[in-house]
Amino acid sequence: MVGMNRMFYFASDVACFGHRPAHSLRAVLLDGYDPGEFFDEMAVSGGEVRPHYRRFIESFNRLKRDDFEQKRQAIDLAFLRQGITFNVYGDKDGAERIFPFDLIPRIIPSSEWQRVEAGLIQRITALNLFLHDIYHEQRILKEGVIPPFYVLSARHFRREFVNFQVPKDIYMHICGTDLIRDREGRYMVLEDNGRCPSGVSYVLENRRAMQRSFAGVFESVGVRPVANYSDMLLKTLLHLAPAGVAEPTVVLLSPGSFNSAYFEHTYLARQMGIEIVEGRDLVVRDTRVYMRTTKGLQPVHVIYRRIDDDFLDPTVFRKDSMLGVPGLVHAYRAGNVSLANSIGTGIADDKVMYYFVPRIIKFYLGQEPILDNVPTYLASEDADRRYILDHLDELVVKAANESGGYGMLMGPKATKAEIESFRERIIADPRNYIAQPMISLSRHPTLCEGEFEGRHIDLRPFVLSGESTFVLPGGLTRVALRKGSLVVNSSQGGGSKDTWVLYGDE
Repeated sequence: MVGMNRMFYFASDVACFGHRPAHSLRAVLLDGYDPGEFFDEMAVSGGEVRPHYRRFIESFNRLKRDDFEQKRQAIDLAFLRQGITFNVYGDKDGAERIFPFDLIPRIIPSSEWQRVEAGLIQRITALNLFLHDIYHEQRILKEGVIPPFYVLSARHFRREFVNFQVPKDIYMHICGTDLIRDREGRYMVLEDNGRCPSGVSYVLENRRAMQRSFAGVFESVGVRPVANYSDMLLKTLLHLAPAGVAEPTVVLLSPGSFNSAYFEHTYLARQMGIEIVEGRDLVVRDTRVYMRTTKGLQPVHVIYRRIDDDFLDPTVFRKDSMLGVPGLVHAYRAGNVSLANSIGTGIADDKVMYYFVPRIIKFYLGQEPILDNVPTYLASEDADRRYILDHLDELVVKAANESGGYGMLMGPKATKAEIESFRERIIADPRNYIAQPMISLSRHPTLCEGEFEGRHIDLRPFVLSGESTFVLPGGLTRVALRKGSLVVNSSQGGGSKDTWVLYGDE
């Protein structure tokens, strides 16, 4: 632990990432590593390495342990110096932590990624059509594909924006879809994050760190780049600019430095070459948005907002919001400024809406989902609710609009008191809860206390929807560093890995 005005924790302070005498990594990586009963990304039963990991193993094994340890420490120190940290809400010490990073990458072969990419494009396309429909004709409700109650009662359904024409008919411009793999290795969608998805800055910095430290390995393995994400994001934002604006000004609207994702806000603004602003930096005059600068007011045409709807404009939403911009919604309605993501997109994040996504894909695209949902029960349906209440000790229960691992019951690991507490919540407000069987996430070798052990992982790819749809090859692989844990969120003790999508299959 290092004291520098704030309290910081290095990755090595977590249960994983230990020390061991210098020797070749071959014995550490392969000898004695047990993939166990779960689907393991790198090894099959008996310890044989999967084909798409073989070139990586051959290159990586040329390192000595001392070299490996020096590189790991150098990356930790670089992350600290660059401020690659996150805050934990509710931490009484106000600790700011280095985002734990494991140097053994997750590798995805080309053919596998092609299916994932197609599934993500299918999903965001259908969700944008769904959002446009429920704010206009509402065909999917009128035809009974989704009972109207679920949409009209949703916390993030914005009745104020029914019949409002959003720029270019795109609601969800940036999406981070969480994927997991089950025991058979099938990719499944765990949830969609379409309001203010975070984590892409760690993807980009993880890759930079790995390329600096292991340049030779990249050359030998053949990894698709991710460095163009910021350019593609800016291109997506510029596509939304109001008609007739020759040189649009784009800004990133942040809640400020106390937000857990503030590092990402500043990072992306810097990478795109745009200004990062807070609500107090913007002002609305005659339904137009301006940024306060030392040279006076400068027009703003596109806002990449990292603030939820509720806090955007105190004259329309929460009147106590100190984060937003009075009059912003009026300017948005007038067509003088564009927002990414659009107001009202949050309903697609609702975990109850997640249940209906397979129907949404079928209704709008006439296709079967390429990526399946995890089996899900709705507590507001009588039969499902009875099943949930009878099997709380076997299920994962989630609140409809919580994230980050909060508002969740892990039934098999919960105490009787926790189970009874959730039972009361479900009975009191069934619309707010879904339940799913506990899926044994796939595992990946991770350095823990000087040994390579399997740790559960998920994957958050990032999808941009603008003039075309772009899927970043890879995404944020989050790893549950605590042994046996299935919770990968950084605020709950998780870390990350670099994700390598190969040009080929080996």
